[in-house]
Amino acid sequence: MNVIIFGPPGAGKGTQASNIVKKFNLYQISTGDLLRAEVKNKTEIGKDIENIISKGDFATDEIVNELIKKVIFDEKKKNKLIFDGYPRSLSQAENLDLLLKQSNQKINFIFFLNVKKEMIIKRIEKRKILEKRADDNLNTILKRYDTYMMTTKPVLDFYSKKPNFYEIDGSENIVEISSKIEQILTV
Repeated sequence: MNVIIFGPPGAGKGTQASNIVKKFNLYQISTGDLLRAEVKNKTEIGKDIENIISKGDFATDEIVNELIKKVIFDEKKKNKLIFDGYPRSLSQAENLDLLLKQSNQKINFIFFLNVKKEMIIKRIEKRKILEKRADDNLNTILKRYDTYMMTTKPVLDFYSKKPNFYEIDGSENIVEISSKIEQILTV
C-alpha cells in the first residue's frame, strides 16, 4: 500500500504519517526529513537546500524529485510508502506518477489535511516551545503557508478528482484524525 498525506505546514502530516507507519508497517517519506538530512550531512545539494529554506522558500522540484526517486526505487520499500508532504506542486505530482509507473507501483490512498491559517499559527507556536525546529520561525511559517496554498491548489485539483482522495478536517484533534484515516485504510 502506498499513501500520500498532504496539507499546509503545521497541519499534522508528520504526526499522522508516523501513526500510519506504526499501524501498517510503512516507510514514512518526508521531503522535509530528506532535505534536512542533506543539509545535516553538508552535501553539495544540502548547501543549496539550506540557502533556499533560510529564505522561507521551498526546495526546487528538481532537488526534491531526485531525492524521491532514490526512495521509490528502493526494493525493500516498494508498495510500503507514505509520502508526507509530497507532492507539493503539479510537476511533483506528475513526476511521482511517472516514477511509480516506472517502478510498477501506484498510490492507493490520498489524504488532504485541510487546516485554516489561524489553526496553523496556534500549532506552530506550540511546536516551537516543544521542538524548537529551525524552520518554525512564525514569519517563515506564514510565508511557507501562503506559498504552499498557492502552489498546492493545482495538486489539490489534480488529486481531488480521484476516487481514492479523502479530505480530512485537520483542525480536529490528533486522535480523531487518526481514527478517520485508519477507518479509510482498513476498508
